[in-house]
Amino acid sequence: MVANTVSPQYARTGVTGLDDILSGGLSRGSVFLLEGSPGTGKTTIALSFLLAGAELGEPCLYITLSETALELRKGALSHGWHLRDEIIIFEVSPSESLLDADQQQTLLYSSDLELGETTQLILREFERVKPKRVVIDSLSEIRLLAQSSLRYRRQILAFKHYFVGRDATVLLLDDLTSETPDKTVHSVAHGVIKLEELSPQYGAERRRLKILKYRGQQFRGGYHDFTIKHGGVSVFPRLVAGEHRTSFARKQMTSDVAELDALLGGGVEQGSSTLILGPAGTGKSLFAIQFVVAAVRRGEKAALFVFDEELGLLFDRVNQMGIDLEKMRAEGSLHIEQVDAAELSPGEFAYRVRASVDTARAKTVVIDSLNGYQAAMPEENALVLHVHELLQYLNRQGVNTFLTVAQHGLVGDMKAPVDVTYLADTVVLLRYFEALGRVRRAVSVIKKRTGAHEEAIREFRIGATGLQLGKPLADFQGVLRGVPTFVGNASPLLTPNRD
Repeated sequence: MVANTVSPQYARTGVTGLDDILSGGLSRGSVFLLEGSPGTGKTTIALSFLLAGAELGEPCLYITLSETALELRKGALSHGWHLRDEIIIFEVSPSESLLDADQQQTLLYSSDLELGETTQLILREFERVKPKRVVIDSLSEIRLLAQSSLRYRRQILAFKHYFVGRDATVLLLDDLTSETPDKTVHSVAHGVIKLEELSPQYGAERRRLKILKYRGQQFRGGYHDFTIKHGGVSVFPRLVAGEHRTSFARKQMTSDVAELDALLGGGVEQGSSTLILGPAGTGKSLFAIQFVVAAVRRGEKAALFVFDEELGLLFDRVNQMGIDLEKMRAEGSLHIEQVDAAELSPGEFAYRVRASVDTARAKTVVIDSLNGYQAAMPEENALVLHVHELLQYLNRQGVNTFLTVAQHGLVGDMKAPVDVTYLADTVVLLRYFEALGRVRRAVSVIKKRTGAHEEAIREFRIGATGLQLGKPLADFQGVLRGVPTFVGNASPLLTPNRD
């Protein structure tokens, strides 16, 4: 299991979630490479790294060969950061103060400097400040000055031995702007962090990072989504369900609708997942919300994540059935959130679901719907993997999870945009069917791993009091096809809604 504590041998990065991925932070006295194209967040992470050191009273040095000190300070202010006195910014770049004879700091055009002179300026400032944390921004300037791969590699090795010998933790930034890929620093650095920016056809840009290398250290592999907002970078570590195990007593959780509980064989088992399938308008959200209402009545907390429906419309619709979701939220028993699939990455969504369980102590979680969740995913295979890890995590926390999926079509043969029926412990199927000149709704349970359930099909309707289920439709055949045949003597259909 990846450690979450910070050891004195590690330097905290100051970035939410990144230390967790790195199993504590950056090894002190080592050189690390942070690479990514312009705009991926390298400078923001570097400033967070120095700010974390400044909070501990460590002297820090930011050596910039591209941006000016003024630009760096403006960037820090955009996040609400005021760079402390412990953080020294040293420019090896042109400035208007170059013409000021009284200027204490030497400022030279990096393009006019020989590599050796640039190196001497950097080392001279290092000896003056004697920092514990150093950022060099960026390597592309040093690469241009070196003019050859051999000289560049030797210079990086010289920096490494110099800084490591003085117990400094160094973060090298590379903007990957060279014409030919150069992996020289990869072999020299103690660890390599790669930042990427993805541009979907619609919606905001997506950012992710990956630890390519970390010598002698366990870390969480794979890609991890992250965002850049006011306050800095937030990283959302990839969810690994195997790292989260809890013990709890399994018992059946009811919906408070007797006929629905009978259909489910008494209810759903705690720590299980339920998938509700059906075409648009059949009442999938209401079935899931019914379990939320029952959980709140038991004194438990619940969380509802809505992808497709505007919250105001949802509140008004269920309020007409006597379900006051706004009151539950105001009382703190329900966490409800509108999810914008175009703006939210899958990693951040999983983080929010985890927060509702770990922090808000929700025991019932509804994701409505997976169609909206799929829109946030780059491909269907990734969706299945994300849902698998999320369900495994929730199940191991003793949470009852309800997922809805809208199938294509209204009657007859229908297909779901993604098949996750094998992941769910229970599958509830909703259908329209026509009988006696009316469009009606039917519900059945087609799968339940955790016990017996009714094999019957029941009609249901949605009225002023919410869900109402009828007796099993034993005298009909072909209900799931949409056009049933009556083979009995007395109709078990519900009477028309007169509300």
